[in-house]
Amino acid sequence: MLSYHYTHQTNLFLESLGIRNLNNVYLAYSSGALYEEIVRRREGMISHLGPIVVRTGSITGRSPNDKFIVREPSCEDKIYWGDVNVPFTEEKFNLLYSRLLAYLQGNDIFIQDCYAGADERYRLPVRVITEYAWHNLFARNMFIGILDQRELEQFRPEFTVIQLPKFHAVPEVDGTNSEAFVIVHFAKKLIIIGGTSYAGEIKKSVFTILNYMLPMQEVMSMHCAANVGKDGDCALFFGLSGTGKTTLSTENDRNLIGDDEHGWSDEGIFNYEGGCYAKVIRISKQSEPEIYQTTRRFSTILENVSIDPVTRRVDLDDDTFTENTRASYPISQLQNVVRSGKASHPENIFLLTADAFGVLPPISQLTPDQLKYYFLSGYTAKVAGTEKGVTEPKATFSACFGAPFMPLHPSHYARILREKVEKHQARCWLVNTGWTKGPYGVGHRMPIEHTRALLSSAMQGKLAEVEYQTEPIFGLRVPVSCEGVPSEILLPRATWDDKEAYDNKAKELAGRFQANFKQYESYVSEGVKKSGPQ
Repeated sequence: MLSYHYTHQTNLFLESLGIRNLNNVYLAYSSGALYEEIVRRREGMISHLGPIVVRTGSITGRSPNDKFIVREPSCEDKIYWGDVNVPFTEEKFNLLYSRLLAYLQGNDIFIQDCYAGADERYRLPVRVITEYAWHNLFARNMFIGILDQRELEQFRPEFTVIQLPKFHAVPEVDGTNSEAFVIVHFAKKLIIIGGTSYAGEIKKSVFTILNYMLPMQEVMSMHCAANVGKDGDCALFFGLSGTGKTTLSTENDRNLIGDDEHGWSDEGIFNYEGGCYAKVIRISKQSEPEIYQTTRRFSTILENVSIDPVTRRVDLDDDTFTENTRASYPISQLQNVVRSGKASHPENIFLLTADAFGVLPPISQLTPDQLKYYFLSGYTAKVAGTEKGVTEPKATFSACFGAPFMPLHPSHYARILREKVEKHQARCWLVNTGWTKGPYGVGHRMPIEHTRALLSSAMQGKLAEVEYQTEPIFGLRVPVSCEGVPSEILLPRATWDDKEAYDNKAKELAGRFQANFKQYESYVSEGVKKSGPQ
């Protein structure tokens, strides 16, 4: 069963990948047609008001230990090899890929052609090949679609992603760490994913490609959300999953550019995606109204969300399957969005950190040296369910607030960011969306209404009019007052009942910062070294 009249060209492309003897090939299926296939194949269940509910099985988050990059001549002197960018030999790749090709014979596949990158100068043509219809719908939601039939016929992919959840690696044979794998081959312009149904691996692997290609053109590639105010002022929100990028950037009084991945070129900011992939555990109509509404709309994919099989109503508070419940939806489902996916240079940049120690201020203004220090450090907490095996918040350092997706040395991204910040005079802030009044297990998460009030004041320039105090251990400039926020939470030490316990915990975290930053000291100036905890 072949659809659309350009299949001869597509078949030639598949043969060039070694893909032959397929059963059915579903090309460029619409969301409605993919719904029909999802239900017919029992891959998911249609919920009340239209979203499709799916399960990913035992793996409900990213598998960072199962990601590899093929070490070959085109990239081996550029990749920052180590614990994050783990090398994989071409010989092992070819053996695994040959078994993958054998597995595909006689099977059905779905193909979705799309772009990554709203700026036409830098966009990446991507072809996503999946064995599940719902993963093809995910690609259709998350990337930038092609609506014009003629453009679709003339589409030429630069990279191909093959996602086969039912094809498992054999670690003893293939050299992987488990049955799951995500392997990037830059020379072949190919990404193969197997043994996992977690859809986030598709988008993050494409993000990795852009993080490799675009900085070489002096385009800053960023793991951040972005939005624009009514006056055209742009803001960026860096942070790992669970730190609040999607929630804090999706506001009624500002227009969303995107919630996760962006580029910063000489003309401004542009979104890499055409959709959002939001955590939806325990969200409500009151706290996050726009995201909540997407969980009640057609074409949204609800990943590992609990559903009543009789009434077909979902329970967003139920974490039976995972804390990392997700909603994938086209950005067009939100009311306040920038349809072009582009905006001017940012005026404010927020580094979001979920501080599990509970000692960082809820907001502090950063100097250019501090920006580089805290950007390279990328301190946060891995939030429960975001990665396999993480069941509670865990302090971690993730360079550039996205180390798992950064193939180049972190100093490369930090240099470009600082140059752009200084050129365009952006104000920079460190924001703690984590714990206050004590560490995890003693204190509680920072109230979101307080974080929103702080960000709003920063973007409106109100924090430029207040008095500041320098926090002694981290050297951070902290506002002592902010409209709509209790003054006592602005200086963390004041919120702890046991002041000595705070001092000890703050010094412990400062020591972790210093130990982690030793790896970057030879890449930065003396001013940057001294801008961290002393």
